Amino acid sequence: MRVGFNPEKENKEIVLENYHRVIVPVYIPNFEGYFADLFEVFRLCLDSLLLTAHNKTRITIYNNNSHPEVKAYIDEKYQESELIDQVFHSKENLGKINAILAAAKGNLEPLITITDADVLFKKGWQEAVEKTFLAFPEAGMISPVPSSKVYKMFTGNNWFYGLFKGKLAFEKVEDPEAMHRFDLSLGNKELMYKPVHLEKYLVLSNKSTGGKAVMGCGHFVATLKREVFDKGTNQPAFIKIVGGVENRFIDFPNEKLGLLRLATKENYAYHMGNHTEEWMYEEFKELDPKEKTITAFSGKEFVFQSVSGWGQSVGGKIKQLLDRKKINLLVLGKLGLTKDEAQQY
Repeated sequence: MRVGFNPEKENKEIVLENYHRVIVPVYIPNFEGYFADLFEVFRLCLDSLLLTAHNKTRITIYNNNSHPEVKAYIDEKYQESELIDQVFHSKENLGKINAILAAAKGNLEPLITITDADVLFKKGWQEAVEKTFLAFPEAGMISPVPSSKVYKMFTGNNWFYGLFKGKLAFEKVEDPEAMHRFDLSLGNKELMYKPVHLEKYLVLSNKSTGGKAVMGCGHFVATLKREVFDKGTNQPAFIKIVGGVENRFIDFPNEKLGLLRLATKENYAYHMGNHTEEWMYEEFKELDPKEKTITAFSGKEFVFQSVSGWGQSVGGKIKQLLDRKKINLLVLGKLGLTKDEAQQY
């Protein structure tokens, strides 16, 4: 039997004081082998995030059945920080995407940053990303880490925008050392970036706002408009990491909705990997708590706006043409690469 009246029924509308949600899935089951240094890496990640996020940010940590010491640390940080307002502890590892979907669909912020637990944030990352969204209202996904290798990765909308509404041109990479450091962090036998990739990247410009951003981005750390999650697939992910699961739940929806995929020109975050190095601590020392920047907007500026259906169709066809080597080389030359550079790109 119900007794009395629930007072919450009188307050039907939820009023948000914040507008930017950051979701951090973490999985550290033990401290051996691959996971030996990951707890320390995660500490650097979370502390750097707390030192660089503005006061209209809220953070969700999704613990995918990590070691009890990691769980205790997360609970401690939850009690200490006002920015961390949600912690989920799962007794099973449900994978990165399900963690992201659970948190994204259960929150209301217009901007949602997804980040791996091995990202070191630099001062100014959030302001740079948010200003890029304002400079490109049609953007749906923006990373604070630029890459010169992803200009054709789910960027059909970008190509239409650049060729018909804005401008496309190769420009000098602003922080080649950071891009090289990212390459090393992947631990691959062969490096991904050739010298030309560390010298030039393809930049999209908005003629009306004067904004500039690098074409394409990855998703180890990226900020998305919440519509990408709302209007994407509602199905669960039965694969934890590999098998194109991130394409299905992040990349395809962003492209299908007619949204741009971009990165900031400057590098504002680092991928640390699973092993700590001295440079990470040196970078962390630059994050002085006394100099924390609290630059935020109202949140109402980040409205959904997309490329037209016609533009999506044209952009998709342009991208298909770029898969042909001769056409790709021709276009790269027109956009500012020499013949030799285009061959290597």
